[in-house]
Amino acid sequence: MCGIVGAVSTRNIVPVLVQGLERLEYRGYDSCGVAVYAQDATPGLKRARSTARVAELAEQVATTHLEGTLGIAHTRWATHGAPVVHNAHPHFSHGTGLDAASKPGRIALVHNGIIENHDELRAALQARGYVFDSQTDTEVIAHLVDSLYDGDLFEAVKSALTHLHGAYAIAVFCKDEPQRLVGARAGSPLILGVGKDGQELFLASDAMALAGVTDQIVYLEEGDLIDMQLGKYWLFDKARKPVSPAQRPVKTVVAHSGAAELGPYRHYMQKEIFEQPRAIADTLEGVEGITPELFDQQMNHQPGANAARVFAQIDSVLILACGTSYYSGCTAKYWLESIAKIPTQVEVASEYRYRDSVPNPNTLVVTITQSGETADTLAALRHAQSLGMHHTLTICNVATSAMVRECSLAYVTRAGVEIGVASTKAFTAQLAGLFLLTLCLAQAKGRLSDAEEQRHMKAMRHLPAALQAVLALEPQVMAWADDFASCENALFLGRGLHYPIALEGALKLKEISYIHAEAYPAGELKHGPLALVTSSMPVVTVAPNDALLEKLKSNMHEVRARGGVLYVLADADTRIESGEGLHVIRMPEHYGELSPMLHVVPLQLLAYHTACARGTDVDKPRNLAKSVTVE
Repeated sequence: MCGIVGAVSTRNIVPVLVQGLERLEYRGYDSCGVAVYAQDATPGLKRARSTARVAELAEQVATTHLEGTLGIAHTRWATHGAPVVHNAHPHFSHGTGLDAASKPGRIALVHNGIIENHDELRAALQARGYVFDSQTDTEVIAHLVDSLYDGDLFEAVKSALTHLHGAYAIAVFCKDEPQRLVGARAGSPLILGVGKDGQELFLASDAMALAGVTDQIVYLEEGDLIDMQLGKYWLFDKARKPVSPAQRPVKTVVAHSGAAELGPYRHYMQKEIFEQPRAIADTLEGVEGITPELFDQQMNHQPGANAARVFAQIDSVLILACGTSYYSGCTAKYWLESIAKIPTQVEVASEYRYRDSVPNPNTLVVTITQSGETADTLAALRHAQSLGMHHTLTICNVATSAMVRECSLAYVTRAGVEIGVASTKAFTAQLAGLFLLTLCLAQAKGRLSDAEEQRHMKAMRHLPAALQAVLALEPQVMAWADDFASCENALFLGRGLHYPIALEGALKLKEISYIHAEAYPAGELKHGPLALVTSSMPVVTVAPNDALLEKLKSNMHEVRARGGVLYVLADADTRIESGEGLHVIRMPEHYGELSPMLHVVPLQLLAYHTACARGTDVDKPRNLAKSVTVE
């Protein structure tokens, strides 16, 4: 979602700011901009903004010779106000009075998050004579800081924060203090980067923005406020007490910008689909056997947060996640209840904290998130903790994320940087981590024999090779995609363990091809969705050779009897043959409990090639963002 980069330096910092925005493009955005304090013939606040890509912004910057040693930049995903230039960040404050709009501003600001009381603040500021150029909640903060400014930017920002309700990460500077940058975070991530010479200082929403610039990172905690001046900075916690370097240590964080290279692939999504064998191999690297210590990966290990002790105490599991991660949690529910025999509940994180629930202090709360910064999931975690559920564990792809820091236990997947908005390799890596969790909990409860452990570990070690064999089916999937490209609706069916995989397949098709797709448990077909089935409604069916296969075949006959066209992913020994209105792709082998991790890959490829055939923006689908850091 929205991205922030800021810097105070002795050199022209604009190239670094623009490069930072390029590094953050994978998060998704619909406008971008950069602002500096220019010390040229007409010193003051200057900016460039665009509703195109960062490359177009870079051309603007070069054409206008925008330069400065103090600056901020932003990629915006629209919430308040349409994605048009006057709503793009950075925002400037104005003076007051009849000619306010023409008066040069003194405050420049960028913001991630949502200010919930912006209407109330806007009305109060308008009453004082402030004129607004945009429909955003962000411009309210700029004018609010301006209204409180009395020669000390830090004090003005600190005072302004007391008036804000909602979530934010902000970076602010003032033309009257041309070597000072102030930042704050509450509900949205923000980091400090320390330049190699100690003189340059940076703010960013993601360490990726600073890849190649600095690897010395300080992670701001919830409620922190930072005052940055050339070569020095001061940190304050949510109580506005000074924070020592020991409390917020500088960490060396290597953000691999090289991971964003496309290589021979047409899109990042295609690249990431084909990276799944490597992602799973890396995620499982070093896993020699099933031990609770696999989940003792918390960055700053909390006292008493020992996986073996926690696993022995818990009697249920609560999974909190959003989107694709939610579907990985739904898959894990089948594993946890079937193999570990532990009652498991899966909740959509954005809904969980807004309903009355019955807390159980012996529940293991498991969050699943690719970025580790998903606002809804972080809020759901904190809500669970507030209810007294303190056994927390995350399955996350970013070791330095807020989620890993806030959970007592963690399993960090190693899928690598995922650029495409529609998650692929992160999803299968999550499933690998969740299957390991299932085996660890089964072992802790005495429900996993040595022979079963060996069987499961052998199957997991075979996953990279099995995935490679499934990827070889791409030409057959491309033939299906040609049929789907002209459709506007599709149904996906699965049963049992594969119903969440049908849900994920439908989501992928919706996300990047803009085809309306819905998934159902196949047994529910006759309870309503069958009314939709016609020859123009393709029905994708996930058909592994498991205990529900014969039931699933009956559901497929229901589709054929109504003239529906079936597209079936079948195991080799299911005896389902292609024919009129029945298209079959045979999976290379039967994968047992791990079958969902393999069956999802052709569905990812189907969505990808259908989107290519329709000419949509595969990696940056409309209206969507990679890292959803607002509620």
